[in-house]
Amino acid sequence: MNTQPQRSVIPIYTSRGNAEAYLFYPYLYNRLDEWIGWVTADRQVYSVLGFYVGDLTTEPRIIRKRIMVTLKPHRTPPARPPHLAVPATIPLAPLMSDLRFGVMDLLLDKPERLQPLDAGEQRQDLD
Repeated sequence: MNTQPQRSVIPIYTSRGNAEAYLFYPYLYNRLDEWIGWVTADRQVYSVLGFYVGDLTTEPRIIRKRIMVTLKPHRTPPARPPHLAVPATIPLAPLMSDLRFGVMDLLLDKPERLQPLDAGEQRQDLD
């Protein structure tokens, strides 16, 4: 008998109701099956380069304060995950609550913060 809990793929929605990312805990993937980040046990979201990008809500979507006074420390990314078979169908997005003033939907307002390893302005140069 298998006593390990079954992990499932969780779509991460934008405030408009579009699924722009997928969580296969702890890894985040974009719609093209590219690894774009990971989620910690306390629901903090980090890019593949180890930079804090936001927090995962229960709706689920990724939010972040528009202005951050202090930066969270850089974290070492986990080992590169296997490819994810992106689901062919996903449930409709739940009704999203309005965001508080000063909070943004990261996947809508700053999607460039979650780029795969081979894309984005923070990647290392090949030199």
